[in-house]
Amino acid sequence: MWEKGSLLIEGTVVKYWVKHYEEPSEEYGIEGGRISKMELRIGGEVTLSYERGWGKEPEDEISQLAYAILMKKYN
Repeated sequence: MWEKGSLLIEGTVVKYWVKHYEEPSEEYGIEGGRISKMELRIGGEVTLSYERGWGKEPEDEISQLAYAILMKKYN
């Protein structure tokens, strides 16, 4: 299932797209969980990209916080 939306973190809008399944996947899921794809953008710039493997890991604090929120909700 695809989810998209935005989070407001410390005054910064973070847009997200998450593809998750009902069952976890050791092979494709982030940390063996249910999320197989995730993308975060801040101001149009991709700050996190995961598609059955890391393309870009979150480096800045806002992206890391958004990642933690989405992992808790969907993974």
